[in-house]
Amino acid sequence: QVQLVESGGGLVQAGGSLRLSCAASGRYFSNYTVGWFRQAPGKEREFVAAISWSGGTTIYADSVKGRFTISRDNAKNTVYLQMNSLKPEDTAVYYCAAPDRPRARVGSSRWDYEYWGQGTQVTVSS
Repeated sequence: QVQLVESGGGLVQAGGSLRLSCAASGRYFSNYTVGWFRQAPGKEREFVAAISWSGGTTIYADSVKGRFTISRDNAKNTVYLQMNSLKPEDTAVYYCAAPDRPRARVGSSRWDYEYWGQGTQVTVSS
């Protein structure tokens, strides 16, 4: 079982940057695919980015491609989401997630993931 904790959210002006962190527990975190999702008030949770267990494969939602970068440091049991050129429409609670088994393929559906963090709020002002 994997436990995930997000951090790094906050208030930022449009055009600014934030780096979110997803810290994971467990001896085998390096074997887990990790995804980032976000949910704005009144909207469904949507996919943002995902990274394979090795870091060799990354996928992004079209809405963030070219602005956000997902990466991981397995030695620190941490996955990052670097967010640049932030827009007000990026405002949401951001969640990281992991599937129910190690070395799963990267996925863009929330149904691909079993374990979720509590979320961190990102607010982008205009």
